[in-house]
Amino acid sequence: MEALSVLLLVTAAFCSGFIDSIVGGGGLIQVPALFGALPHTAPATIFGTNKVASMAGTTVAFLRYLPKIAVPWRLMFIAIPLVAGGALLGAFVVTRLPADALRPLVPVMLTAVAVYTFINKDFGTNHLPTRLSPLRLALALLTIGAIGFYDGFFGPGTGSFFMFVFIRLFGFDFLHAAGCARFLNVVTNLGAVSLFAAGGHVLWQLACMMAVANVGGSWFGTRLALSRGSRFVRAVFLSVVVVLIAKTAWDAWLKTR
Repeated sequence: MEALSVLLLVTAAFCSGFIDSIVGGGGLIQVPALFGALPHTAPATIFGTNKVASMAGTTVAFLRYLPKIAVPWRLMFIAIPLVAGGALLGAFVVTRLPADALRPLVPVMLTAVAVYTFINKDFGTNHLPTRLSPLRLALALLTIGAIGFYDGFFGPGTGSFFMFVFIRLFGFDFLHAAGCARFLNVVTNLGAVSLFAAGGHVLWQLACMMAVANVGGSWFGTRLALSRGSRFVRAVFLSVVVVLIAKTAWDAWLKTR
């Protein structure tokens, strides 16, 4: 690759890590950059390389959130096999089938998330964990597992979807939801990377360079989120979701042309 292309990808990885550490959605920057720089590379290899870089950044983000938030470890340990299994299955499916079937649905789901968050002004501003009934807990965990599958199969907006579930169903504020979402992002990325790597779908040298940049962006992003609090994270969340809606809607429209 040309030095300029590598520099652009490293810059994209830094920006991706910054956004991803706060609300998710970093793939909005990193994945298109990879497709643009590597137009003749198989999509599975693009996604595999992206996941390696993203996993490094989300790991650092979670470790920085960890001392500042109360992590519901019992819930996290129950969710691990669901999101990891979902991500593995999603990554396996994307190596066999195109992800185009999901494109029209993503902007619709993101719009619902944005509208709900915007209408409910206090949504995610207070941390009031809710004890769910066994049935609602099972449905919430199934939803988390489905998001894991989505992350392995397609990916854009995964962190935002995780955050919405933690706030809407479990009563978390945006800051706690961001930290927990980063933990589950690490799990889904690890599950997806293990399958992509086993299939030779990772450009390791490029992935490692982008991982270092992603970690740098993640460090700055979490520092800003922790210093500004939940209201800041909510504002960034809405901004990123709106951009994700526009981007995924545009991509879906282009595919119909």
